[in-house]
Amino acid sequence: MAAGSGCCLRPFSCELGPLSRPDGSAAFLQGDTSVLAALYGPAEAKGNRELPERAALEVVLRPKVGLPGVGERSREQLLRQTCEAVLLGRLHPRCSVSLVLQVLGDAGSLLSCCLNAACMGLLDAGLPLGSLFCGVACALQPNGSLVLDPTTRQEQEARAVLTFAIDSAEKKVLMASTKGTCSMEEMQQCIAAAQNAADTIFQFYRDSIRRRYSKS
Repeated sequence: MAAGSGCCLRPFSCELGPLSRPDGSAAFLQGDTSVLAALYGPAEAKGNRELPERAALEVVLRPKVGLPGVGERSREQLLRQTCEAVLLGRLHPRCSVSLVLQVLGDAGSLLSCCLNAACMGLLDAGLPLGSLFCGVACALQPNGSLVLDPTTRQEQEARAVLTFAIDSAEKKVLMASTKGTCSMEEMQQCIAAAQNAADTIFQFYRDSIRRRYSKS
């Protein structure tokens, strides 16, 4: 499978703490795809949401326009699965944590942008994490080339789009989402490309945090 000219990430930008009311927030931009994340908690869990041994995590994804549909519900589950893998919820039993993600623009690789916004929001809220995570999307084109961080058009032209959540500690795959068909070998090559790209994203995280806390 050829690497092609698309094995690079679109420009990133991130603003930490753009909202004053939540306990943590982050606006994350990948190319023209942008997501705003707001974190609330830990707070006292209400009613049947209370878990005796750990914090209960709720994830809500709001589309740019209209009401949430099946696509949003599916992404919410993947986002919750990823966040629960790193959030040290046992430190806050019987509490609730709410993550609200608002899509501001979708120009491709939306789930990966949501993952990155979620991680930066968790960091801004100061929640205890076992590791960081990032999202990387890969598109397999009909000619076999691989495109990282694809645009909407590249996703539409692809025969498969794969999104991975990669952890910062061991580069493990915390979550994988696949749309379309690919071989096992192609999936492994996409995972390797995503793990390599994760280094760039984690460095961007570090730079963003450094800039935030170096301001006087």
